[in-house]
Amino acid sequence: MLGLLFLFAVIHSGGAALRSHAETKIGARAWRLIFAATSIPSAVVVIGYFLAHRYDGVRLWNLQGVPGMVPMIWALTAISFLFLYPATYNLLEIPALLKPKVRLYATGIIRISRHPQAIGQILWCFSHALWIGSSFMLVTCLGLIGHHLFAVWHGDRRLRARFGDAFEELRQNTSVIPFRAVLDGRQQLLWQEALKPSQLGIAIAVGVFWYAHRFISIGSAAFLSSKLEGLLS
Repeated sequence: MLGLLFLFAVIHSGGAALRSHAETKIGARAWRLIFAATSIPSAVVVIGYFLAHRYDGVRLWNLQGVPGMVPMIWALTAISFLFLYPATYNLLEIPALLKPKVRLYATGIIRISRHPQAIGQILWCFSHALWIGSSFMLVTCLGLIGHHLFAVWHGDRRLRARFGDAFEELRQNTSVIPFRAVLDGRQQLLWQEALKPSQLGIAIAVGVFWYAHRFISIGSAAFLSSKLEGLLS
């Protein structure tokens, strides 16, 4: 699993590092298509392998029968989506219907954390490791968290190189650790920014993923019987 995560990290973070150079050579839309064509299939393989093997290894703990555990896991997952969803790029940029852009902004979720996707991934890992409790899950989560911590450093480095002083001003007025910039007075939360249609999208996404969980066993069985499983085993 760590090998697959490393390969995905190379494709994803490596592609991000090449973005500026590639866009000058082939254009932003073409680069987005190439990036999506490599990054998305690699993510599908990682997710498929994870679902098929999530209970592998040693069962370190089993809290699934603890009262209140299910709503707590779903609450943590929903909160993780609040960080993950707004951090993704415009979905219209995936098929390159709109010209992809690198943006600097300090509104919305960025007021809470400058790297919301990393925070969301850490919350997701914590909740799912708590629920599954296997050594495979623990190692997978450590790998995912390690990749996102690298992405925090790498992302800041790329934005500093691209935007210079404008990014330094953003960095000084935001924080990586959630709410740190708010608590020390560098940021303030505006409730108006939370009342957006995108929040409805998050609620729908959580509902879709909740419903899709009933099909995990089917997806796991399909992956285990596929040629990919044979190649990766």
